[in-house]
Amino acid sequence: MKGLQGKAAVVTGGSRGIGRAIVERLLEEDVKVLFCGRSEISGKLTLEEFKKKYGDKVHFVPADMEDKEVPEMLISRGRSLFGELDFLVNNAFPFTAKAIDATYEDWIHTFMAGPAAYARMIAEFSKNRKKEKGAIVCISSISGHIAQPLRWTYNAAKGAVKQLIRCAALDLAPDIRVNCLSPAWVKTDEVLKATPDKTWESTPQAWNEYHMLQKLQEPEEIAAVTAFLLSDDAAVVTGHDMDATSGYLAMGPEGLGKTANFAGSA
Repeated sequence: MKGLQGKAAVVTGGSRGIGRAIVERLLEEDVKVLFCGRSEISGKLTLEEFKKKYGDKVHFVPADMEDKEVPEMLISRGRSLFGELDFLVNNAFPFTAKAIDATYEDWIHTFMAGPAAYARMIAEFSKNRKKEKGAIVCISSISGHIAQPLRWTYNAAKGAVKQLIRCAALDLAPDIRVNCLSPAWVKTDEVLKATPDKTWESTPQAWNEYHMLQKLQEPEEIAAVTAFLLSDDAAVVTGHDMDATSGYLAMGPEGLGKTANFAGSA
């Protein structure tokens, strides 16, 4: 992709899942990357693996995005390593799924470690820049678009991401592009936890019928969309929530029509 080679990025939550795939895709595109994660052990293992494959252009720092000092620390660390940052990927986000039982602490944690942390990272990234141009991608979700049972906290927080990037894109234009993308069900450890018996085979309907493409999404596929939004190939895209749901959001309640009484099904 155009405009990635030789650039520098910060990726939050880059030790596993979608974030890890994003870090690796950027490294493949010859982008220097600083990533963070809450688990120092997991982060260092990921760092060691990536250093063997990509050399010294990747760095890790343990960080909890709810910590109010972290956004300034991450951006400062990135600038000290790379001179200036070209890209920011906000990926780390709490999977707190509570509804009527959500406590005050649940709401504070979900929003401060989620959209508020995204916003504070964007603000730090945009301050006192030596370079004019830059690009930011925030990872949202189908959960920010639809109602799902017993998920007030998570869905409300993911829904806030879409409005955040629109406002940030307006205020940071024309130099910094700000977008988000919404995946559907992705093959990650967190999604595996949601299956009845902790196996991918236990809920085939979710993968085969809820997506037009009829398969579970791979982290690498979401990483590819992220790389595109950062690249010069997306130079005219800003303030946009990209539907990366494999057709999930385009379907209605009849789904693929396999079990519907209408839509031409037998």
